[in-house]
Amino acid sequence: MPEVAFAGRSNAGKSSVLNQLTGNRRTAKVSKTPGRTQLLNFFSVRQGGRLVDLPGYGYAKATLNAQQQWQKAVNHYLSYRDSLVGLVLVMDIRHPNQPFDQDMLTWSRDSELPIHILLNKADKLGRNAQHKALAQLQRQYADYPTVSMQCFSAAKGNGKEQLMSILLPWLATPLLSAEDSKE
Repeated sequence: MPEVAFAGRSNAGKSSVLNQLTGNRRTAKVSKTPGRTQLLNFFSVRQGGRLVDLPGYGYAKATLNAQQQWQKAVNHYLSYRDSLVGLVLVMDIRHPNQPFDQDMLTWSRDSELPIHILLNKADKLGRNAQHKALAQLQRQYADYPTVSMQCFSAAKGNGKEQLMSILLPWLATPLLSAEDSKE
């Protein structure tokens, strides 16, 4: 079953994005406290496939050992999950392109895995500031063939249709079975 993972810094709004997509405020746990998502959480999609809420990276109210365990699990998932067909990288539009975001984008380019950047919390900025932030990232990653991006607001639902137009084809990606790969 194809999977699309949601990655990003702690408190970028990954869980809120998932809740907006499903139309259910209780799909994923949301908190103002960074680091609330501590496990890889899988959500089946009615149309097929799964969405995966990954623990955030960066600041979290948890022990260093716990954070290292999360990152180890995330790294293993991203490196070895055959059913992973795409990655949504959620960034706070007010603090985009942090060092780990850059690492994730480079990894996805090198892995040839499609990645879609969501500049979340766009409702916190005016239209001009949103367009400026988006244009700056588009220029910076113009030579990354697997990257697409958009502004988004999990709070208001702005950009939901555009995100769905990216996700649905990814989730419809046929996966090779073990028997198919032997041929």
